[in-house]
Amino acid sequence: MKAYRFINKSVFTILFCFLMFPGALWSTNEIVKAFKVSTPPVIDGILDEPVWKSAPVFTDFKSFIPDFGKVLPQKTTAWVAYDEENLYFAFDCQDSEPDKIKANVSARDAIFKDDWICLNIDSRFDQQAIYAFYVNPLGIQMDTRFAAGKEDPSIDLVWYSAGRLDDHGYYVEVQIPLKSLRFSTNDPVSMGLLLERFVSRTATHTGYPELDPSMGFNLMPQLMRVDYQGVKHYTLFEAIPAATYSYKDIREGEKLVKDVRKPDLSLTLKYGITSDLILDATVNPDFSQVESDAGQVDVNLRYDLYYAEKRPFFLEGREKFNIGATQTSVVDPMYYLVHTRTIVNPMTGLKFTGNIDKKNSIALLYGADELQRDSLSKPRQFAHFPILRYKYNLKDDGYLGALYTGREANGSSNRVLGTDAQIRLTKSSLLEYNVFGSQTTNLLSRQNSHAEGLYYHYETRDLNYGISLKNIGKEFNVATGYINRTGISQVSGVIKPLFYPDSPVFRTVDLEFFTSATYDWIYSMWETLNHASVLALLGGSTQVRLKYTFSNEVYLGQRFNTGGFQANLVSRYKNWISGSWQYRRTNAIFYSSAPYAGKSNRLSMEEVFQPWPKFQATLGFVYYDFLRNNDKKVIYQYIIERLKLTYQFNKYLFIRGILEFNGYRKSLLTDFLISFNYIPGTVCYLGYGSLYEQTGESQPFFSREVKPLEMQRGFFVKLSYLFRN
Repeated sequence: MKAYRFINKSVFTILFCFLMFPGALWSTNEIVKAFKVSTPPVIDGILDEPVWKSAPVFTDFKSFIPDFGKVLPQKTTAWVAYDEENLYFAFDCQDSEPDKIKANVSARDAIFKDDWICLNIDSRFDQQAIYAFYVNPLGIQMDTRFAAGKEDPSIDLVWYSAGRLDDHGYYVEVQIPLKSLRFSTNDPVSMGLLLERFVSRTATHTGYPELDPSMGFNLMPQLMRVDYQGVKHYTLFEAIPAATYSYKDIREGEKLVKDVRKPDLSLTLKYGITSDLILDATVNPDFSQVESDAGQVDVNLRYDLYYAEKRPFFLEGREKFNIGATQTSVVDPMYYLVHTRTIVNPMTGLKFTGNIDKKNSIALLYGADELQRDSLSKPRQFAHFPILRYKYNLKDDGYLGALYTGREANGSSNRVLGTDAQIRLTKSSLLEYNVFGSQTTNLLSRQNSHAEGLYYHYETRDLNYGISLKNIGKEFNVATGYINRTGISQVSGVIKPLFYPDSPVFRTVDLEFFTSATYDWIYSMWETLNHASVLALLGGSTQVRLKYTFSNEVYLGQRFNTGGFQANLVSRYKNWISGSWQYRRTNAIFYSSAPYAGKSNRLSMEEVFQPWPKFQATLGFVYYDFLRNNDKKVIYQYIIERLKLTYQFNKYLFIRGILEFNGYRKSLLTDFLISFNYIPGTVCYLGYGSLYEQTGESQPFFSREVKPLEMQRGFFVKLSYLFRN
């Protein structure tokens, strides 16, 4: 209990000090008055409108990745304007080698390996979260939401963009409706802004305003302030009705028989009480999946596999539930306290999010999850998920927060309550903490437990380091979250010096030294993990990382060696092929009631081929094995091969096919889709999928003697339309 008392004492001492002395304002934001237009520009990638001759212009772009403060030969010019209902931006991205610009006609959110520009917008100017709007040279979009140190690419906002390539470089125009943002009710409305450009062939990011090397990549306190006078404070109303029809057959005996013939209707509503307080409601939300979860190795697991959230209702605003001092290191078992994939089959949902005033914000989420029934004759039963998040903004990008999560079902409950914070100590350092208690009850018992975390990290151009303390009680349980281990106390530290050689080969070299010690309270044993690694950026965009680990792990009262070697390579060739490869050879554990030691090889790779701007082929390969130490027997070899082919007719319409072969399960998954996505919410999907399995135990999948059988077959069609006032 010494670790527990130490962490609690440290947390509450620091909390008291910073509530009494909340720190200094480290940011010195440039202030810009945006140009208000009477005639909006046409969003076509042609910068011939008068507005771009009168709007504020920004030219002094400086690099911040891989190094700070460099002026690129690719000159960038940007403009900012607005009217009562929209923000407008334009970019002139010059390039003396336009044939090397990477730009493809791809699906939304699939442009990260292209050249692009990005608008990083803190719409509330409270340094708590950033919208990021990415556009490639052909006008294809990607958008993300960044908060509490994590960037979430799952949001989809309504906005408009166009791009145009020529022998000068490329041009981009952007229109962002204010209805797509959440902003203050003040006049003028202030927003933070960082204008960014990425040159893919050199993996270089430039931006305006210039970022301070002593703050590393702490972006939010460094955004320039842009004032918009006389914008319209709207009352938003949106409705997305959707109709889905699912058809599925499954194998019984010698043939496929009817399993599902299910029409479904759903409705999602959004009402803006103010421009910064939004109420969402949904009835019968579905996954709206256009792609199945990619296969993962599902043998020899100590923890449950993690699957990302994909349902639109749960995606919007989920960054508000990020918690300080989580995901602090490779050994931190606390990932999320709110992971909404735990709500499996929601019938209804309600969400209320926004800022009450400049300092106070709130997020309320409720979901009613229909439980599985043994038979249709039994009455429907539901699990209820109330989740409440509150944040009080401190100076700079700091905050003090509280969170309650619950799951109530059939006389049992799980309730979690606690507080967290992020506090900027200096312009280079942050302190984060969390303290939570859980209570789990059923008809026979009640279990109370706790978890605490403390994380200090320092980041500049030349040096990063961090120290983390963690304590998670044996019975700590979060039914709404994803935490892969309890009953531990842990201390970890990392130091990473960064070097910038004056060399055409080695552009950057990052060294990393990490150490951790974990005490397992269940078995009263210590385990450690230590690694040293080097990461080098070579030439244009090739990254190489080598890592060696000295570690052990406690499992069922035994301590096993888990150290080993890892190598990573990320590279591209010209504009049409890129890839990533990872190989690990480690000592390992076979997790069972009678565990034993062995060795494991793990190889994963992804190759992306894009010989034409509208066509992309992605090949994925995963190989895991396990070799038992005492007799050198191969216990398993697990192979997953995945081929994804996409043809993008234009920014709205694509066809896609996936073949995924699982060599361990001897199965083949096919997945085909036609997708028309005009704007987020207005979509049409038509999909078909099937699953083949080899039933002959001793036969390979492609066998002349026993043919694989089709075990499942189905298709779905979905139509939805966004109505917005």
